[in-house]
Amino acid sequence: MYKLVAIDLDGTLLNSYGEVSENTKKALQEAKKRGVEIILSSGRPISSTESMALELGVDNYLISGNGAAVYDIKRQEIIYDRFLTKEQVLDIAKLCEENSFFYNVYTEDEVIASSLNYNVLFYHKENVKKVEERRTHINVVQNIAEYIEQSGKERFLKITVCDESQFIFNRIMKRLKEINGIDVLEVAYMSRKTIKDGTDDVDIKYYYTEITNQNVNKWTAIQFLLNKLNIKENEVMAIGDNMNDKEMIQEAGLGVVMGNSNPKMKEIADAIVADNNSEGVLEAFNKFILK
Repeated sequence: MYKLVAIDLDGTLLNSYGEVSENTKKALQEAKKRGVEIILSSGRPISSTESMALELGVDNYLISGNGAAVYDIKRQEIIYDRFLTKEQVLDIAKLCEENSFFYNVYTEDEVIASSLNYNVLFYHKENVKKVEERRTHINVVQNIAEYIEQSGKERFLKITVCDESQFIFNRIMKRLKEINGIDVLEVAYMSRKTIKDGTDDVDIKYYYTEITNQNVNKWTAIQFLLNKLNIKENEVMAIGDNMNDKEMIQEAGLGVVMGNSNPKMKEIADAIVADNNSEGVLEAFNKFILK
């Protein structure tokens, strides 16, 4: 039996509109009643991931920033971290600004950006449907580097860099890989999300990468929780869709990916379920947890 399920959010548990189906919510609660530890494992800030965890009632622990932090929800404290330093963030910010690359910085409680674009625009539209205390806090500033230098912030989860042009994005990747002491996520395909503009659906499409401190990934954060909870690695089911889920899909007792997953992820998965708009997570729970 699987005693812990780690679930990615965007592209996995959440559909293209950032929502979770009612049937999926019920399945999560039924698994929780049976003693299964459910861990939301996301690239989002702690505050944004926590709001989703509270909404779903899976409120013990969460993983944020692609594994940069593990957060104890009930005690309201970080119990494991591998943050980027201010110096690392400023070095990356300088590179991005000198080359006019769009980027945003994730802290524990907010996304710092210079405009509402790409992933930040999706969070902004998602916020419209949420009450104030459940929103992803977006801090739009004129100059990100100057704000960070003056804000007194010292702990950073990750940086996301985006562009619509594959040519420009490839140039971004080449430059970022020249920086020592960081991990640069390899994402070879375009992200596609959907927002509502009145009654119309509008697609947001962009290439992106995510930058963390070295040796940060979701599986390492999960291993910290396994030691704490006395759960074995083969008692873990991990569900994801993208390259930031790679390690946990490979190493978990059962690695499940969505029908909308990166093709490389499908090659390493133990099981493939329906896409995130067709309740793929519900399918996984019905097959492997609630059967």
